[in-house]
Amino acid sequence: MLFPKIKKQIYQLVIGTVLINATVGTNAVFAADHTVEGILKSGQLRLCFEAGYLPFEMTAKDGQYIGFDIDIAKHLAHSLGVKFVPVNTAWDGIVPALKTGKCDFIAGMTVTPKRNLSVTFADSYLLMGQSILISPKLKDKIHSYRDLNNSKYTVATQMGTTGAQGAKKYLYNAKIDLYDTSADAVLQVANGQADAFVYDMPYNAMYATEHPQKVIHLAHPFTYEPLAWAIRPEDSQFLNLLNNYMKQIKGDGTYQRIYDKWFKSDSWKKNIQ
Repeated sequence: MLFPKIKKQIYQLVIGTVLINATVGTNAVFAADHTVEGILKSGQLRLCFEAGYLPFEMTAKDGQYIGFDIDIAKHLAHSLGVKFVPVNTAWDGIVPALKTGKCDFIAGMTVTPKRNLSVTFADSYLLMGQSILISPKLKDKIHSYRDLNNSKYTVATQMGTTGAQGAKKYLYNAKIDLYDTSADAVLQVANGQADAFVYDMPYNAMYATEHPQKVIHLAHPFTYEPLAWAIRPEDSQFLNLLNNYMKQIKGDGTYQRIYDKWFKSDSWKKNIQ
């Protein structure tokens, strides 16, 4: 039998340890789920993206940011009763920007296992893939990505994107040139400095429509790529919010209205830089 005094001290030690562990656990959960509280406290919903990704995120002639992702994020901000704040960020620094708190989430990012090691993805809201723009001089020679997988061809794409990953994986025999932006990369084909450009299908479709004399679009995507919002790891409350929000707007018609505006009409083209 323990002496009463010793028994009491052990009891106090155990209780203290339990309380400390409970507090640490609570703080850990709070730290992981701070985004929603931060949004409501600041009155701002901050979205990271790289402008120039047609028709998802673009710069209008008046300097404002417009596009499919922008409209959805604005609608979310309005639903939460906060102000939408765009954070235009170079793609190669967009995940660090999220992790250091410069924004609350990243606009539609292609879900990949490697990226999932750094961020958490909400449910996918759009399926797409990589397609190819080729030089008109190759019209009778290149009919699919398989024809392009040859050392005599030069393929341009943007570094750090799934376009670069797809090119390296499926066009490993070709020369792959990487550029800082999609605009710089696709210009190589339009100017005759590269044979092909690999990038997301919606972007390529829009570019081919605008420059029919300079590129030909091989419209059938050769990869499968779901797009989703990217958030900080283990941010479960914000993840729940985004997933339920997307279900709501897909159910009430809001998502389809925004989709039709950007993907079934080109009236917005006159407003971009």
